[in-house]
Amino acid sequence: MQEKDLFEYAVIRVVPRVEREEFINTGIVVYCRKQKFLGMMYELNTGKLNAFCKEIDISILKDNLCAFERICIGGDQSGTIGQLDMASRFRWLTAMRSTVIQTSRAHAGLSINARETMERLFAEMVL
Repeated sequence: MQEKDLFEYAVIRVVPRVEREEFINTGIVVYCRKQKFLGMMYELNTGKLNAFCKEIDISILKDNLCAFERICIGGDQSGTIGQLDMASRFRWLTAMRSTVIQTSRAHAGLSINARETMERLFAEMVL
């Protein structure tokens, strides 16, 4: 039997009007130190977002989520934060903030395959 590794995840939320504290789950970010994994998945449901807030700029949301994704990948194309180690990048991405894109608090679990776990959490929490 394979050993399960500790992982952490947070749900990525779009909060169109921060003062109202209403949000739509848009993605998931998962970090597993032992598997050297930091990844995210997202989907912008434009119909739901526009019904929720007609003034939201979908192209800006996409740009910001792409930046989120680049930070997960790391490397030269991901800016200063993307140069940090995986744990620091995950902590930066999941830090509490008062912006249109936020994350839930980080949650922990055990997983044999962090990528598969990310896909399952995405299906459960976002789709």
